[in-house]
Amino acid sequence: MNHTQRTVFSSSAGDRPALRRALRKLAIAASAVGLLFQVGCSSDKGETEPTVSVQVAPVEKTEISKTITAQAVLFARQQAAIVAKISAPVQKFLVKRGAKVHQGQLLAVLENRDLSAAAQENKGAYDQAEAAYTTTTVATLPEEIQKAEADAQQAKKALDAQEKVYESRQQLFQQGALPRKELDQSTVDVTQARNQYAIATRHLEALNAVGKQQALKSATGQLESAKGKYLGAQAQLGYSEIHSPIDGFVTDRPLYPGEMAAAGTPLITVMDTSSVIAKAHIPQADAAQLKMGDAGTLTVPGIDEPIKGKITVVSPALDPSSTTVEVWLEAKNSKNQLKPGTSVQLSVTARTVKDALVVPAAAVISAQDGSPAVMLAGADGKAHLKAVKIGIRQGDDVQIVDGVTENDKVVASGAYGLPDNTKIKVEAAPSEAPAEGAKGEGAKGEGGKAPSEDKDEK
Repeated sequence: MNHTQRTVFSSSAGDRPALRRALRKLAIAASAVGLLFQVGCSSDKGETEPTVSVQVAPVEKTEISKTITAQAVLFARQQAAIVAKISAPVQKFLVKRGAKVHQGQLLAVLENRDLSAAAQENKGAYDQAEAAYTTTTVATLPEEIQKAEADAQQAKKALDAQEKVYESRQQLFQQGALPRKELDQSTVDVTQARNQYAIATRHLEALNAVGKQQALKSATGQLESAKGKYLGAQAQLGYSEIHSPIDGFVTDRPLYPGEMAAAGTPLITVMDTSSVIAKAHIPQADAAQLKMGDAGTLTVPGIDEPIKGKITVVSPALDPSSTTVEVWLEAKNSKNQLKPGTSVQLSVTARTVKDALVVPAAAVISAQDGSPAVMLAGADGKAHLKAVKIGIRQGDDVQIVDGVTENDKVVASGAYGLPDNTKIKVEAAPSEAPAEGAKGEGAKGEGGKAPSEDKDEK
């Protein structure tokens, strides 16, 4: 019997871990039964209305602005790529890259000895034509007219004399004192004199009416032709001197003295950088709100402060390739710190509304029909869905044109998916949470569990 008791005791000691596991399962089952009992009891009392924790924000009455931003590229206010109009070697340059130049300043000279000789030759021909014109108009033509007038007067006198002789002979013939032959001769003389007078008169009239004009036209034409050739030669000579058409700085000079400057090829580039123009392409809806004179700023890499400027051009037509509107903003560049070709950000204040009702952008949600809405935190402790009309958006703020009042509060965090008339509990924003709460959570150690719980698990 003692042997049997010892055997039972030994087997019980060996099964002690299995016994512990059985007791633990029994305890878990008992806990589950208790939990189900509690749930059953609570269901008998009725379901409790759920409460959702949210963060609210007041509807503020403040100023809000519509700001349009876009990427832009800087261009010089004026730029002149000066090309040579003639092909000739470069004789000398009078400026270097980076030099400041003024309008009309001589920048370079091309080889021009042949052009100078041609101009001199044409100058001589022009002087000759001018002298011939003076001679024709002052001496030759008046003399011809004067001679024609004298010839006409002389022919008239000769005619008068012959007519008197004829009349005298006719009387004598009638009296029988003169033979018929003498009368006939006098008739011939009168006819000749009359013809001579008629010729002299027509010559004078033609000279006054046509000859004078044609002579003047011929002399004038020769003079103008000579003058045109002379001016053309002078122009060719002038093309050998390169002048700056604008004030600015020399930004490019690809050739060196002695190299051939080809006609139509840029010889020197001058840029007026006293002010720069930022050119941006803006969507049509935003560009419709802009007008010339609107104030704007440029954010330039490497420059801390924004550069102020004004809108100078709003293109009246769309860019066919991008369907956007090109907008120019001009800014002063007195310190020459803005470089053409730089990529910048353009910002323009298109519209400003004072005393606007503003809420956080996160508070605006979409209703079931897709229209904008907000959740109002009511005095009854519930969230109420309210349809609104949105105005200007600026950063994290949105203007509410219709739907809220200055005294309302909106759900700023937690409104997404929140049913209408849901009971809410207002929580402070994370930045407003008390420091003690953070310390209390840290006291539990990693994992958010108390030390005693860790100990039990162990």
